[in-house]
Amino acid sequence: MSERAHKTLREFSGKPVFPLNDELFMAARSELSAAAEKQDLPAFLADGDDRLTTFLATVFSLSPFLFDSFRAHPELLEHIDEPFIPQLERITQQARDAWRDPEGKTGDSDIMVRLRTAKRRIAFLTALADLAGMISPEETTAFLSDFASAAVAATVDHLLVSAAGENKLTLKDPDAPSAQSGIVVLGMGKLGACELNYSSDIDIVVFFDPDAGIFSEGDDPRSLLPRLMRRLIRILQERTGDGYVFRTDMRLRPDPGSTALAIPVEAALLYYESRGQNWERAAYIKARPIAGDLAAGETFLGEMIPFIFRKYLDYAAIADIHSIKRQIHAHKGFGLVAVHGHNVKLGRGGIREIEFFVQTQQLIAGGRMPELRCRRTVDALEALREARWIDKATTDELTTAYWFLRNVEHRIQMVRDEQSHVLPEDADGLLRIARMSGFETTDAFSEALLDALKTVERRYARLFERETTLSGEAGNLVFTGEDDDPGTLETLRNLGFERPEDISRVIRTWHYGRYRATQTGNARQRLTEIMPELLKAFGTSRRGDEALLRFDRFLSGLPAGVQLFSLLKNNPNLLLLFVEIMSAAPRLAEIVARRAHIVDGMLDPALMTEIPTREYLVERLEAFMTGADIYEERLDRLRIFAAEQRFLIGIRLVTGSISGFAAGRALTMLATLVIDEALQGVLAQMEEAHGTVEGQRTCVLAMGKLGSSELTAGSDVDVIVLYDCDDPLSMSSGPKQLDVPRYFARVTQRLVAALSAPTAEGVLYEVDMRLRPSGKAGPLATRLAAFEKYQMNEAWTWEHMALSRAHPLCGDPSLMADTGSVIDAVLGMPRDRNTLARAIADMRARIERDKPARSQWDLKLIPGGLIDIEFIAQYCHLACHVPRGEIGGREVMTTDDVLARFGPEIMEDGDLEAVRRALALYTDIAQLTRTCLNEGFEPDTAPSGLLERLCKLADCPDMSALEALIADRAGEVRAIFAKLLPAAEDDEAAG
Repeated sequence: MSERAHKTLREFSGKPVFPLNDELFMAARSELSAAAEKQDLPAFLADGDDRLTTFLATVFSLSPFLFDSFRAHPELLEHIDEPFIPQLERITQQARDAWRDPEGKTGDSDIMVRLRTAKRRIAFLTALADLAGMISPEETTAFLSDFASAAVAATVDHLLVSAAGENKLTLKDPDAPSAQSGIVVLGMGKLGACELNYSSDIDIVVFFDPDAGIFSEGDDPRSLLPRLMRRLIRILQERTGDGYVFRTDMRLRPDPGSTALAIPVEAALLYYESRGQNWERAAYIKARPIAGDLAAGETFLGEMIPFIFRKYLDYAAIADIHSIKRQIHAHKGFGLVAVHGHNVKLGRGGIREIEFFVQTQQLIAGGRMPELRCRRTVDALEALREARWIDKATTDELTTAYWFLRNVEHRIQMVRDEQSHVLPEDADGLLRIARMSGFETTDAFSEALLDALKTVERRYARLFERETTLSGEAGNLVFTGEDDDPGTLETLRNLGFERPEDISRVIRTWHYGRYRATQTGNARQRLTEIMPELLKAFGTSRRGDEALLRFDRFLSGLPAGVQLFSLLKNNPNLLLLFVEIMSAAPRLAEIVARRAHIVDGMLDPALMTEIPTREYLVERLEAFMTGADIYEERLDRLRIFAAEQRFLIGIRLVTGSISGFAAGRALTMLATLVIDEALQGVLAQMEEAHGTVEGQRTCVLAMGKLGSSELTAGSDVDVIVLYDCDDPLSMSSGPKQLDVPRYFARVTQRLVAALSAPTAEGVLYEVDMRLRPSGKAGPLATRLAAFEKYQMNEAWTWEHMALSRAHPLCGDPSLMADTGSVIDAVLGMPRDRNTLARAIADMRARIERDKPARSQWDLKLIPGGLIDIEFIAQYCHLACHVPRGEIGGREVMTTDDVLARFGPEIMEDGDLEAVRRALALYTDIAQLTRTCLNEGFEPDTAPSGLLERLCKLADCPDMSALEALIADRAGEVRAIFAKLLPAAEDDEAAG
């Protein structure tokens, strides 16, 4: 390149490009002439016959992007007749120094302008030099990659200087901010290999050493660095009036769905050592330190070598890499080699096949042959030739095809600065690409393109001819004998298991028939048949070892295995469902392990398609209870039925088949049917032992989350037992007579025992009756008249708030209707809104003071959390003015239902929408976490599969984004709460 340092664009040879048509060419030449006069540009631009002017007009007729760039910034042509290579090098250096400012006052906006100005110039000049044939595609990619590296490095330096100015870290060398910072910034993919295409995005990953000695004690780098990386993405990627620098992608970092944008070095190394996949190994072949602490970057890559390049010949990578290629074709729909509409990167015979051809063989042999560890594709092709892995003809053919296709790719992108790799479908569009590529006709271009594509396709196909045999040789799954088979351990490790020795030992237990489920030869044969898919499914799930160990506990309790193994073989979706349960939902996994028969319910065709409505549950409950006539047997069957249906509702929730709101309604409907069945059994038992009371009526009033149809997995049930009769002073009619209060107290005691007493089948529900009149001091069962008197005359505001969630659950229909009327009357009592608001706000302040949230994930208690929303809903309910009968006393109303019905009278539309939006988010998270976990949720200890599911349901890229979303929603709710119930602010100010 140094030999041509003094060459100008004028010195191109022949006709490197042809104009699209005369009309566009003449228009471009005219505008160049006009600009030369008006913009003080070089005079030769006004000469329509000048060699360079003709070339520029030709280029502008072909590329709307370059033509528009000139129109918007004529100064791009000020030095067009000067040596271009020094200009390109100078622009790159200016980008690298963009963070510097003599006054040390560079802000984000300043560096954004400088980098965008430099990008505009280098993109314009590089395209012209490339189209003129003055630089090769190889040099084009190098110039673009050098500029991108300089832009990222300057941005990182700027961010470190900015953070140091805020006393968040201390630079070891202010003139070289990144030096010895321990911050590793790697360019991945084509950026790492210095092969960047013309309109490429850039892939980077960022790691840091927390002990590098630059971070202040008060600032955790685990939160500081991700914030800085969000700024980096904005500085490089955001489109402004000056354009953009590069679209920036950081998703090649470990586990991007659940990790921050910057990760500690040790955590990254641990991830790759334990969970890294073959595609990640392939990605790291091209990795290169481009910014930050370059020495630390080289050290990191040195430690990654054992992960990237295995010590032994790694033929298993062939099947893995080829499967990725097959998935690309299947997903994108790529068929045969073509011209019109063909994807020159991902299509048949495209650039990706050359890269896979190279990377596969690098992964196979790079551990034993360091000379194959080349970043650039063409360098690796030459290294493979020198190592005699491929012959010279293959090297030459693929190298020529590679640069031809990269050249075409650049021209596709130069048309409109779009990251496209697809040739136009229309004739005019294809002619444009042909003439930008130096072909005067489409036919000539098509012939050359097809020759390149078919050459690549032929060479690529030959590499994978032995795929089945080779993958079989290296894909050992041998579980015989007492010692571990090394090949099997390698296979398990490649599948993603972190502790292959433990997994191998567990599987040997299965094959040895030590469990009842695997004692028969037929069962073990079926198990062997599903083993590859089973291990693949578990291995690719996050924390696959833990998930498979839960599956082992399930197998240990299974009475027989042939049917299950056959089902898993013939139902791939059931296999995936098992894996999802074991990897994301420890609580559900434990239930499966304890209750193997619950698998039967998972085979219900309606499981994922039918929402569990009342009719759905009634039909199944009636069928399940048929034939059970003894009271104790019916209670056990209720326990089995409820456990199975709660589990199946949880399955629907985990897989995303139903929402959090739907899960709450389903769990409440299930509880309603079960409690009703238990109540009927209790009343029958009481009649047999103590007779009946004249005119007796009994019902259960649902309170709390049961009342508002918002039960979660593991919720207890808040109930009040109400009764009525003709004469409250009478006695029951049976042989063992009881007075009325004792009779209905006994009914209540038996109902509580029926629900909460532990039997061999467990507990139905824990029962809480503290919301009855006078709480623990009050009678177990309450006569309706006494309940009405208490609520109308003695109850506190908080009791009316609790009553607003209540609904008659089950029992005598007439008493349920009468109870609903009482609730209507109580809720419809006139109230002073200010007094009510102060009472509710004071209550919330006391809760916050006496029982603060444990963490941000305590969604019930955090400021702006579920309690705030429930209190807002209850305020709207109690403060509204609606006719009696429309207040909802007889209805089942969720918190969201209450907000929707009564909120519009009390709240502004925007506030109401914000509160309901937060409620939906909180409900989805709370329902899912309580379904999956026995203990409270904390991201640090939760299964990765659950974290991934949480991010998915909230449409967040990672947990940091989800935490930020929750903080935003909580902030909105708390502000609305304070506005609606202003005494809350007064209380906080006083505190």
